Amino acid sequence: MKLAQKKILVTGADGFIGSHLVESLVELGADVRALSCYNSFNSWGWLETIRSLKQIEVVSGDVRDPHFCKKITGGIDIVFHLAALIAIPYSYEAPDSYIDTNVKGTLNICQAALENSCERVIHTSTSEVYGTAQYVPIDEKHPLQPQSPYSASKIGADAIAMSFYNAFDLPLTIVRPFNTYGPRQSTRAVIPTIITQIAAGMDEIKLGDVSPTRDFNYVKDTCRGFIALAECEQAIGQTVNIGSNYEISVGDTLDLIKELMKSEVCFITDDIRLRAEKSEVFRLWCDNSLLQKLTGFAPEYDIRSGLQKTIDWFIQPENLSRYKTGIYNV
Repeated sequence: MKLAQKKILVTGADGFIGSHLVESLVELGADVRALSCYNSFNSWGWLETIRSLKQIEVVSGDVRDPHFCKKITGGIDIVFHLAALIAIPYSYEAPDSYIDTNVKGTLNICQAALENSCERVIHTSTSEVYGTAQYVPIDEKHPLQPQSPYSASKIGADAIAMSFYNAFDLPLTIVRPFNTYGPRQSTRAVIPTIITQIAAGMDEIKLGDVSPTRDFNYVKDTCRGFIALAECEQAIGQTVNIGSNYEISVGDTLDLIKELMKSEVCFITDDIRLRAEKSEVFRLWCDNSLLQKLTGFAPEYDIRSGLQKTIDWFIQPENLSRYKTGIYNV
């Protein structure tokens, strides 16, 4: 199934990955309805920065409202469900809101898609559901470990989504991206945190634990994975990782960014950024062989080229000015 001319809903379209996915879908010739989380400022988030905005139907609302979800899925062929609360530190402060948005929001979207006979639902998971790797690389059969309220809420959301496939034959795929990075990402994530602090001229980089490893993926590759799975009939009813099958520590990522930015800044540990020991995910490394088998997908960006494109975007004054680099963003 090709996505050109399809009527597509993207929830969470105003966010980091969502806005890039909207751009990619428009480039393919899809008819996109983009959901922006309602706010009194009438802000459409990152959607407002993309050149193809006039080609997009933007709607404002909240996935926590089931009646609204039924309305916006009307006439839709394919739903990409990305709307979620994703910041791990904030999930320690407000876990109830994560259940409402991530679990009940997913329930509402699945129920609405079922009632409106949508052709496909692509539900977004996260590698955080795996917790610290019990073996590597991590395939889709790895045990799930709720090491934070955020990951617990996403485990719940994934289970709700898959139940609609099993119980009601909703044509659904769970997409499980590993750590995505790139332009527009929040500084709650480590790569933008490093880049913006260096770009702002700070003498010391404040980070948490730099020993954990991650499988970082440039955002354009993540979006390509989403689209490839949406076009793949064999992916229906499956959970599929999106990753690079490449592991790097946060500390080594810092060193690489320093090299690319020609910086000699020092690193200091900021205790407020440390997770509780049992909550920290110390190792993530993606086995992407199922994605390759189903779609032939392979990443186009290695870590060095992806970081360079990310740096190039963040150091633009109009982009850097959007970030509060001196404030820890949970």
